[in-house]
Amino acid sequence: MTATPSDATDSPCVLRASDLHKAYNGKPALQGVSVALRAGEMLALLGPNGAGKSTLLQLLTGLFTPDQGTITVLGHDMRTRPARALSGLGVVFQQNALDLDLTVMANLLFHTDLHGLPRALARERIARQLGAIGLQDEAGTAARKLSDGTRRKVELVRALLHAPQVLLMDEATVGLDPSSRQQLLDTVRGLCREQGLAVLWATHLIEEVKTADRLLLLHQGTVRFDGGIDAFMAAAEGPDFQTEVLRSLQKA
Repeated sequence: MTATPSDATDSPCVLRASDLHKAYNGKPALQGVSVALRAGEMLALLGPNGAGKSTLLQLLTGLFTPDQGTITVLGHDMRTRPARALSGLGVVFQQNALDLDLTVMANLLFHTDLHGLPRALARERIARQLGAIGLQDEAGTAARKLSDGTRRKVELVRALLHAPQVLLMDEATVGLDPSSRQQLLDTVRGLCREQGLAVLWATHLIEEVKTADRLLLLHQGTVRFDGGIDAFMAAAEGPDFQTEVLRSLQKA
């Protein structure tokens, strides 16, 4: 089951990766993967362990460069204008990236300092974002004292402080309980709807995909499907989404 990247929306394309190839020690990790992400869209990147999700995220965040292919963010090429491209990205990584010995405010101010935001503007944005996510009372709390779910919310706030138009979520719900996972999903989905944020949500959990606008199904370094959930099910052999995803991954 395959499809070409969806262009159904009129929203501008804010991230485009074309024909990405990446190999490690001669073993292909990505083979001709293309992604197009538009403003206000939530794209679920789904695949089993070893599918190439982490490699794709590493390329999109500039941690590694592709062996072949191009990546542009807001029209800026990742190879030739990396600083401009990366300034348009916010990232929440799978591994916790907070300094646990610092307060929430100190963690967030460190991030805004890295991006060169004036302190007055930084504090204004921090207060607004913490309030929007219900964490205004946690600003003076050490990160170590927060629950895993609350730490993830703080990391989401941090990723948004420099006002990116693209948010990359790299399996950010790993280790969270179902309630915290759903809260994070709902919050990010709301950012797409209310602020026009474009989100690439990488996961290996099939149940996290259903609220997305589009599904990018990755397996063994290739794209098995790229399109809407409805389109995926319309081409399916049965009515159960999880069963059809697993069946698609098993096909040659």
